[in-house]
Amino acid sequence: MPNQSPQHAAQDEPSGELTIRVVAMPADTNANGDIFGGWVLSRMDQAGGVAAVDRAQGRVVTVAIEAMTFVKPVRVGDVLCVYTSVQGVGRTSMKIHVEAWARRFRTDVREKVTVGTFTFVAIDDEGRPRLVPPERGAT
Repeated sequence: MPNQSPQHAAQDEPSGELTIRVVAMPADTNANGDIFGGWVLSRMDQAGGVAAVDRAQGRVVTVAIEAMTFVKPVRVGDVLCVYTSVQGVGRTSMKIHVEAWARRFRTDVREKVTVGTFTFVAIDDEGRPRLVPPERGAT
């Protein structure tokens, strides 16, 4: 496909680790009957937070969301599956690639619906930035 970045290219399989899976419910819909983008964004932030906490080995906060792209709508009854992978680690921050896929209601069809990059900062008990420790198992 011409002029399509790798992040937005057609993809048959999710990238990253399955982190959260949840059913979209009627209470989460907008006036058109689709699931609110904010509801999807919230699930993605939760999944990114889980990945960031694992990598940081402690508390984290979301500080930025960039390159957020809504590809397809999520509908009532779809199972939203959110996948995460650590893109990069700085001194106190981490970039987490987050993909949301919908397993369509009562089918085996799975489609990528949203993708984004979330930045988290590791914090201490007082809410101050702290160093992200080396990856577990790294020497």
